[in-house]
Amino acid sequence: MTKDPAKISEDVLSKLRQVSAEHCTETGGPHGMDHIERVFENAMSIGQRMRARLDILAPAAFLHDIGRSQEYQSNGEICHADIGAEMAEAILYELGYNKEDRTAICHCIRSHRFRGSAAPETVEAKIIFDADKLDSIGAIGIGRAFLFAGQIGAQLHNAELDHGLTVPYSAEDTAYREFQVKMCKVCSMMLTPVGRKIAKQRHDFMETFFSELNLEIYGSMLQVERE
Repeated sequence: MTKDPAKISEDVLSKLRQVSAEHCTETGGPHGMDHIERVFENAMSIGQRMRARLDILAPAAFLHDIGRSQEYQSNGEICHADIGAEMAEAILYELGYNKEDRTAICHCIRSHRFRGSAAPETVEAKIIFDADKLDSIGAIGIGRAFLFAGQIGAQLHNAELDHGLTVPYSAEDTAYREFQVKMCKVCSMMLTPVGRKIAKQRHDFMETFFSELNLEIYGSMLQVERE
């Protein structure tokens, strides 16, 4: 594959999109192809501004969640980032990527997870991490969190619970739990200057949204009494 970051084969992009769809369309929900496309666009935008290798970012973006179905089936026991990197190695080989580029792309995939075992070490891996995390916060992140909660049968809201003791992939795994456990921390964990700036704006919106949600659910009677 070319190392010219300005050149990405449209044919290869089409094949990557097709492979991604084969794995991610079935998963659906917050990790369907619409999520993949947004991460791709985020990665390309940040990558261009940071003069990163777009030919590494593109396949990493399209393949970063191909292990999701196995994680779902195992109720979180299998890490989709680890299994996804293993799956991507064979896919990239078939697409003609050389060993060096396969290693770079698979590192991006393996290290993109918030709670993953590997930390992003390259510029491209940091960009993929940020591109993925940006899609987990703000208005999009809130929508995806509720979508996932509905997908696994969680209740609407549970602010009164200690979210450090609640169980993932259960009725307790609400959008608010996701905010408390993960989404509220994303802004401080961003790895690129572009990502940090965007994340701050999205974080502030989430704070406003969940404050309003808590008020409407737990403070509605107090509002009536005051009126």
